[in-house]
Amino acid sequence: MGGNPHTAALAQVLPTTHGVDERIDWSAVEEIWGTRFPADYVRFMEVYGAGQVSGEVGILLPVARPDSYTDGSGLRDETANARGTWEMLGGRAALDVDPDSILAWGVTTGADIYCWLTTGDDPDRWPVLVCGRHTDPPFQVHPFGMAEFLVRLLSDDEFQEETISVVLPAECSFVNWREQKRRWDAGLDPATGAPW
Repeated sequence: MGGNPHTAALAQVLPTTHGVDERIDWSAVEEIWGTRFPADYVRFMEVYGAGQVSGEVGILLPVARPDSYTDGSGLRDETANARGTWEMLGGRAALDVDPDSILAWGVTTGADIYCWLTTGDDPDRWPVLVCGRHTDPPFQVHPFGMAEFLVRLLSDDEFQEETISVVLPAECSFVNWREQKRRWDAGLDPATGAPW
């Protein structure tokens, strides 16, 4: 998958077979959000695109796409949910950050929201924030990016227990939203491709 050691490591853990390049106009996305995005997320969108990791972790599109099989709202709705969760669970008393610095990139079937803390001008240095539904503590800041977070999530059982509210299957997989839609339309399980 190239780019940096963490994106290359992710391709070793997470098969790219059902990935699709989203062909995103990043200059338009940056104009909408008012920021650049981390290189590992950009590369993820080129190799995998938006979709499901191991049937449990949804990776979000950067902007709305109404024809998407899953939630086509992009990062917007989950970012609002993450900021609302931060406020509901105590705001600055729970985690001393500016809520505007919370930007979601993924969500789990257990209602965890994975975000960046957009602290600083270099997106490649943004830490990952976990807004966990049933994690302890509910807010966790990890000093590395999305790709390294996913590598650890998919390959380290102890890290997994701390950062996700569901159990991931032993075999890692990724299915782009287009393949999920094709499977659904064919009467197959969107996550596995198996008959219902």
